[in-house]
Amino acid sequence: MNETDLTGRLEALEVRYAHQEAALEELTRTVLAQEQLIRLQAEQLGQLQHSVRAMLGGAADAVADERPPHY
Repeated sequence: MNETDLTGRLEALEVRYAHQEAALEELTRTVLAQEQLIRLQAEQLGQLQHSVRAMLGGAADAVADERPPHY
């Protein structure tokens, strides 16, 4: 192999590395955004559960302890 071939191969590797690094950055941003969304939805779900329990009062506990009809 001559120097020109080695230089071309090295440049090709550098380009591939740069593209892979950019793809990894994009994936990292996507994962972080999804994590924030999941946390927000979990918080909202907890608030919704609390609101439903408050609206139902003790009835929610009675329903949760009730045996299904097939027993």
